[in-house]
Amino acid sequence: MKLETIDYQAADAPQRFVESLRNTGFGVLSNHPIAQPLVEQIYRDWQAFFLSDDKQQYLFNPSTQDGFFPASVSETAKGNSLKDIKEYFHVYPWGQIPAALRDNIINYYQLANQLAAELLDWVEQYSPAEVAQHYREPLSKMIADSQKTLLRILHYPPLTGSETPGAIRAAAHEDINLLTVLPAANEPGLQVKGRNGEWIDVPSDFGNLIINIGDMLQEASNGYFPSTTHRVINPQGADMRKSRISLPLFLHPRPEVELSARYTADSYLMERLRELGVI
Repeated sequence: MKLETIDYQAADAPQRFVESLRNTGFGVLSNHPIAQPLVEQIYRDWQAFFLSDDKQQYLFNPSTQDGFFPASVSETAKGNSLKDIKEYFHVYPWGQIPAALRDNIINYYQLANQLAAELLDWVEQYSPAEVAQHYREPLSKMIADSQKTLLRILHYPPLTGSETPGAIRAAAHEDINLLTVLPAANEPGLQVKGRNGEWIDVPSDFGNLIINIGDMLQEASNGYFPSTTHRVINPQGADMRKSRISLPLFLHPRPEVELSARYTADSYLMERLRELGVI
């Protein structure tokens, strides 16, 4: 199976995008409205930030989960015992952000949220009636004015060869949220697990936008849209010496939104964060 890249400007883009989500859990968009120079500048600026000691001034707040998470407290994917090889910074508009980096990252946060609301409208428009009836409110309304949508700047450092055997940059996992919006990273490595269990490389053409389904959309759609298992593998050869920057936006509903009869957005999120060991 190969993931198709869909032209955002095409007349049939909404339908093809939702079909791709349904069939693979991923959608890859080209010619989208997020300016590439902005993404490139963010990559450069945050690469420099992660290579500096300034990051230690922004250590994460355990109660609010904003700020810098060093590799020593990096996530352990659900069902795994080894920590991922990564460090990251959690950006919320209300949270701590280095002043020199604030304008560009908040601009990106707002642009990506606007696009994400449109993509959620596409998902709802092309959900079969028997699926759409499960949505407790319009999908794009679930994220309106949400203070929980998270922009994570990920830094996968160069590999030294002394990593814990079996550890990789991001072990196989599913995202918690509704949709994840991700500009193609500055290095390849992202893979999605196909229905037959094979691992498929996600197109990493710089300028593409990669969208995948999270657990909350799976819950809200009563399983129709499958949450996607994915991972980031370790590079080989000369590429081991390269950093990798990634910029996923995790779309989270307002805490009180009802995903299903079983969960609100808040109860679902808290359950998963406990499983991940971050609270």
